[in-house]
Amino acid sequence: MRYSLAVPALVAAAACTIAKGPVPAGSRTATAPPPAIRYEQHIAVDGLEPPATEMTNPYAGDAKSAEEGGKLFTSMNCDGCHGGGATGFMGPSLSDGRWKYGGTDGAVFQSIYYGRPMGMPAFGGTLQPVIVWKLVTYLRSLPVPAAVPTQSWQ
Repeated sequence: MRYSLAVPALVAAAACTIAKGPVPAGSRTATAPPPAIRYEQHIAVDGLEPPATEMTNPYAGDAKSAEEGGKLFTSMNCDGCHGGGATGFMGPSLSDGRWKYGGTDGAVFQSIYYGRPMGMPAFGGTLQPVIVWKLVTYLRSLPVPAAVPTQSWQ
């Protein structure tokens, strides 16, 4: 039988969360587990995946939200790293259909909100989720180029 010290802490955290009622959007406590999504790049120990949900983009496919997200992309200087039109510069292209950490709306949201190792800062402390979703909507609206340049390591 396996036992983890983390399990009682999670049960206690869940009990505190239930006792206090729902946590308002945008606020978090030290005991609340972070939201998580599943995608194929996650590797679970012993095949046991952590609790996760599907994150749904409330603006998916909305042209106006994609346009607003494009303006945010420029005004927030995302293009300073990812280039104009998100085609890549210091940071990777976000329009070529290649996603290191998963290309679902939820995975892209998490990349922006929580950041990623090796250079992508976490914007969740400064951006409201609605803003992040509009950025995601913009990025997902970009057409994937017919020819994606590839570097050969041979």
